[in-house]
Amino acid sequence: MNYQIVLDKTLKEIDVNNKPKLLLHVCCAPCSSYVLEYLNKYFDITVFYYNPNISSIDEYNKRLKEEERFVKEYPFKNEIKVVRGSYENERFEEMIKGLEKEKEGGPRCFKCYRLRLLESAKYAKEHNFDYFTTTLTISPYKNATVLNEIGHDLEKLYNIKYLYSDFKKKNGYKRSIELSHEYNLYRQDYCGCTYSIRNKIED
Repeated sequence: MNYQIVLDKTLKEIDVNNKPKLLLHVCCAPCSSYVLEYLNKYFDITVFYYNPNISSIDEYNKRLKEEERFVKEYPFKNEIKVVRGSYENERFEEMIKGLEKEKEGGPRCFKCYRLRLLESAKYAKEHNFDYFTTTLTISPYKNATVLNEIGHDLEKLYNIKYLYSDFKKKNGYKRSIELSHEYNLYRQDYCGCTYSIRNKIED
């Protein structure tokens, strides 16, 4: 399925004079930059920063601080709110037990996707959002099909709309790099977990 076509169709149906509320799960400022720029005119957006995969609390806070700085410095027409999720690295580690030696982009990552989207869906439902989605599909290293399938499952489970996407399309990833340079955003070459660091060293 071409999720960009699905997204285009959804956006065409939105009344920009009565913007729906979107909870946007964000992994970091660089990945969120293009997505926020793209979606801001269609939605009343709240950023949800929840990433228990990040192995260091210092790294967790550093990425959050960069997200807050970008939201403050970019000239959005509408206010973007940022919500800090709980730092639950122990929960992540418990969840992926037995998958520590899996390669990046496999079953361990899929469980991580689900955890982050699960908490996003729960928060969105509890706080009366119209949609939820994630910036993760902008990365060429993340499986957009799996992410959207998880979003579909959670949409049914929590009875809240999931915004299907493949944000790397339409040069989204390229634009995120441009914005990262323009705003001097802190960029990482690993997702945040100890296993991604290991894979980076091994490669």
